[in-house]
Amino acid sequence: MSKLVVVAKVVAKKEFLESVKSALLKLIAPTRQEDGCIDYTLHQDNEDPLVFIFYETWENLACLDNHLQSDHYRAHAKAVHGMIDDKDVHKMTRIE
Repeated sequence: MSKLVVVAKVVAKKEFLESVKSALLKLIAPTRQEDGCIDYTLHQDNEDPLVFIFYETWENLACLDNHLQSDHYRAHAKAVHGMIDDKDVHKMTRIE
């Protein structure tokens, strides 16, 4: 079975850049310890520092769903509420 790949784009509001970045960084260590997490990396755009991209690989959709219900993810969502300008998530399956 193919793994689930997620590309998530988060755009911080300018006045909250450092707070959002800090909150995103706090997600990494606990998420990498989750069952089914194969890869979880955060990137910041070189031309627009307000843009962050997570590249994630999960064993399956159920593992991603568990991540979204985890205490650390829920705490993150609450912490950045009102600080995010845009969020776009793509769930994909590798075809080649």
